[in-house]
Amino acid sequence: MNNKAFRLLAKPYFVWLYVLALVPVFVMLFLSFVKSEGISFDEMTVSLESFLLVKERSTLIAFRNSLLFALSTTVISMVIGYFVAYRVFKSKFNNKFLVLTILILPMWSNLLLRTEALGNIMEYNNIYTDLLSKAGINAGISIRGTSLAVLIGLVFTYLPFMILPIYTALEKISVRLEEASLDLGLTEFQTFWKVTFPLSLKGLISGSIMVFLPTLSGFAIPQILGKGNIILIGNVIEESFKNMNYNFGSLLAVIILFFIIGALLIINKVDKDGETLL
Repeated sequence: MNNKAFRLLAKPYFVWLYVLALVPVFVMLFLSFVKSEGISFDEMTVSLESFLLVKERSTLIAFRNSLLFALSTTVISMVIGYFVAYRVFKSKFNNKFLVLTILILPMWSNLLLRTEALGNIMEYNNIYTDLLSKAGINAGISIRGTSLAVLIGLVFTYLPFMILPIYTALEKISVRLEEASLDLGLTEFQTFWKVTFPLSLKGLISGSIMVFLPTLSGFAIPQILGKGNIILIGNVIEESFKNMNYNFGSLLAVIILFFIIGALLIINKVDKDGETLL
């Protein structure tokens, strides 16, 4: 099949890309610079009112919370994710893919149901406290509605997105490099820091971006586990669209979009072939 035939087959993809991706972006950009009731064109006027709302204290706090939770979740996931990926990489399991499948198994269930189940465990009365109470142990504790609950939920949800790229990067490191390092007199610890870790940074960076972005823009987990006490920018966007304030919601969505574009540029710079995303 020649290149011309491939181009013809790719045309439907580009059509859907323009319709489902680029057109909504331009619509959001347009709505960011106007004032209207809903999306009605009857009384639509050019306005920068949405930009003034960005400076409000509540919006700035939401941005601050989003950045803090996104950074905290990313750092914690980096530490836990690298440890898990490295242990699986160095393990003697015959079928490491099965181990990874078990690790990402929670991702196969619905996010809302999974988060709600996690929230129930964080309540004072849950299945575990009931079982312990039957054994005469009172271990009831309630953290739902706190920052800790939201952080645990974010790490629990997005940790697999950190493990997989790191493991993929580790798998692509030639064993001969480690053997050569050991033969040259380096210890296993020195070999890890001077050979293995630098070569796996590509996966660590890709995983960090894959965790940071959904954490920054998400709204379901903070809403469910935080009981509305922890407001992230995703919650502000959701509330804006629910209240038909499409202009302000669109502007915030466009701001988040710049973070996404920046992340894509970083991935393209670090991992041009997308090896760690496989």
